[in-house]
Amino acid sequence: MAASLEEDEGILKNDYYALLNVSKDATLDEINNAFRHLSRIYHPDKHVDPIRKKKAETIFSKLRNAHDVLRNKHKRLIYDMYGEKGLASGDMEIISRTKTPSEIIAEYERLQKEREERRLQQRTNPRGSITVEVNATDIFDTDINDEEVLDYQPSRSVEINSMSIAQSVECPLTLKDTLVIGGNLETRNGNGIGIFSVIWRRLISEKGWAEFDVSLGSSSAIGVTGFRQLTRRCQMRVGFRSEITHYGYRPLATLMLAYQFDRSLQGRMTFSMTPSTSSIQTKLVYSHENNHFSSAIQLGIRSSFLAISYSRAFTEENGKLSAGIRVGTLGSMLECTVEKKITDFSHVGGTLIVGVPHGVQLKLKILRGQQTFFFPVHLSQDITPSAIFYGSVIPSVSFFIIKNLIIAPYLKQQKEREIEKQKEQHAEQVEERKKEAERAVELMRETYDRNMEAEERKSGLIIIKALYGKLQPSDDGEIMGPACIDVTIQVQSLVKDSKLIIAETSSKSGLPGFYDPFISEEKRLYIRYKFRGRLHQVILSDTETIRLPQQKHLLSEENLLHRNS
Repeated sequence: MAASLEEDEGILKNDYYALLNVSKDATLDEINNAFRHLSRIYHPDKHVDPIRKKKAETIFSKLRNAHDVLRNKHKRLIYDMYGEKGLASGDMEIISRTKTPSEIIAEYERLQKEREERRLQQRTNPRGSITVEVNATDIFDTDINDEEVLDYQPSRSVEINSMSIAQSVECPLTLKDTLVIGGNLETRNGNGIGIFSVIWRRLISEKGWAEFDVSLGSSSAIGVTGFRQLTRRCQMRVGFRSEITHYGYRPLATLMLAYQFDRSLQGRMTFSMTPSTSSIQTKLVYSHENNHFSSAIQLGIRSSFLAISYSRAFTEENGKLSAGIRVGTLGSMLECTVEKKITDFSHVGGTLIVGVPHGVQLKLKILRGQQTFFFPVHLSQDITPSAIFYGSVIPSVSFFIIKNLIIAPYLKQQKEREIEKQKEQHAEQVEERKKEAERAVELMRETYDRNMEAEERKSGLIIIKALYGKLQPSDDGEIMGPACIDVTIQVQSLVKDSKLIIAETSSKSGLPGFYDPFISEEKRLYIRYKFRGRLHQVILSDTETIRLPQQKHLLSEENLLHRNS
């Protein structure tokens, strides 16, 4: 995987595990053995020439630093949790005052908590939404007899019925107390309303929280809500609310009980009590990996219904597809929803609803950062094929055209600009890493020669060609390397007893003699090798574990004939 553009702070950080070529769960003996093996190559005392000795001092200093951290259980714990930042910060003084890993974690988290409190004081986390309700029923519902003569032109206009704007900001007071201030403005058919609200939320314990809210404006309300984890599997939420509108006083009480049957299945029962619309609802929710299923039954004074929905997330396509059906005393409907992630901060979605008595409706949603835009469009009061067709096909085709002709080229250009910017920012560091890698290769050449001689003598594992970077296949099946670096010597030097084992790492650029030639871009490792005189080859991802030789890497006779031709 290519490094994330948002994580450029860690792009050129040292990976201590990769530097020593050990796994993250390596034992102390494995770490010591790896350090001793590399010391035979890079220890300054192994080199007589003053220039080579100076080069070895720089590389060995990094190896010794990595070894010192990973062999010390306290430092290793901090490195695993917080990386080099944790080691570089002044908080490492706690190492001298604590003896157990639990004490290190407790002390470090206390210091992190203090920083978090200071950060919270500066955070507001604004959220907003804009809803524009559109009425397009005149387009699909106007039914005119061609033989009938009219003295007026039927209306086929699109109208905006209502528009509302909601905004809120969080004001963290402490780690346990948060104040949320918000407001809502709405205009509908020439009449406007507005509400100002304040919510105080307090985290009582790890098992519960409480919330108090007040709303003032066109209508007023006051309420309190509480949540409590009763047992490991059971939880409860209870709320009381009192509303005052121009229709009168309206009290409301709700109680929700939830039980977690297993990791994927949860049951919920909700009681809602008001003078005229009391109800009881039972809901089952199943969620496993990319699949989500829910069913609900509600019995109420005003409304009773049965609802079933299913959704599936498509991780590779960054999309989600949902479908649901609802049958009740106030009507029935069938809905289908499609959601798509455009960028890390942008999502789009559309829902087509077909039902009685509301007809055909289309709901469009655009999410950008913390701002959400809703566009409910009422297409038809009746269920008409034309409204269903245009409500499903037009948005899909429009999205496809806009995505491929506008969004995709723009994102591609943006990514290329960001990569170029990062290359410029880190050019000096990359050049320094390149020089370090060249020095490391020069120092390991004697080891490489001895290794090659020993492997050739016993017809063992011989690395013919190894390339690291952006691999590009040529017409004859060969791997081209204009966008790669040659790491044949580096890889052969890691061979031990006719075996090559490279542990899983965050990036192979941290291995001895490697460096990252293409920051933030996807890189792979190509290895062509001989074992027992037979040709093998493999292409591996930047983080994948390497274990050679393997039978599945063996080139077939057909591939060999094609290569020779």
